[in-house]
Amino acid sequence: MATLALLWGSGFLWIKVALDHGLSPAHLTLTRCALGTAVLLLLARGAHQRLPRSRALWLHVTVAALFCNAIPFALFALGEQTVDSGIAGVMNATTPLWSLLLGAVLGTDRALHPLRLTGLFLGFAGVLLIFAPWQHDGLTSWGAGALLAAAASYAIAFTYMARHLTPRGAPLAVSAAQLLMATAWTTLALPAAAPTHPDGTALLAVTVLGVFSTGLTFYLNYRMIAEEGPTSAATVGYLLPVVSVTLGALVLNETLGARTLAGMAVVLAGVAATRTRPRTEGAVPGLRPRRTAPPRRPEPAE
Repeated sequence: MATLALLWGSGFLWIKVALDHGLSPAHLTLTRCALGTAVLLLLARGAHQRLPRSRALWLHVTVAALFCNAIPFALFALGEQTVDSGIAGVMNATTPLWSLLLGAVLGTDRALHPLRLTGLFLGFAGVLLIFAPWQHDGLTSWGAGALLAAAASYAIAFTYMARHLTPRGAPLAVSAAQLLMATAWTTLALPAAAPTHPDGTALLAVTVLGVFSTGLTFYLNYRMIAEEGPTSAATVGYLLPVVSVTLGALVLNETLGARTLAGMAVVLAGVAATRTRPRTEGAVPGLRPRRTAPPRRPEPAE
């Protein structure tokens, strides 16, 4: 979870840098998906896993790619053109709350212990304290709406993936297949894309974004959903602001005020609460373990 938060949390920085140095949102989204796919294909090959051949599985992968990758990646690239990092951080952090709402309505998520439920709202309160969105412009802009829609799309995807794509016998191959379909989805938007004139900095930023903040993080996120359910996996979103403000202080010499430090402490306390697993006769009320199935052999390629 810490590795996922570190890699994913730095993604907003790379998006901003790539956009500021000439990449269009459509080209940024396509490039990060393609690079992430390449990373996962290499990892899958190293693990002797091949792309699935089941048509039903490819259908599920295609739907998940639309809501987990193509839509939110594009919306984040669009939203960050007009919205500052404070608003972006708050909107992204609504993902666990959307996931909680969907899980309650659809009955797809595991029951949450009251302490873990409190942790969800405590984490969001910490994000609000860090960014203080009431001090920023753009909270009601279309860019903020795009970011809010992206967070909701992530929640829909996590719920769908938990039901249809996890667990699988070849997780690296399934992850690679999903990003491959996301690359195909984003290619459809290229005819409407604005001209792009990236410089070396943009190319470096999008490379780091694609390899580390997309390929590796997607696999880690897939494992989190498989092991802990969509709402628990989505709580990593609360750690992203902690990572981003810490990187800002270390790399950009940005100051950390008392309010920001207090917010970081509240976020960490909230996430710690969501990780709590109360003991009741050997069961975990908030996180029922999945039944262990016999290991499956990786599906051969077509």
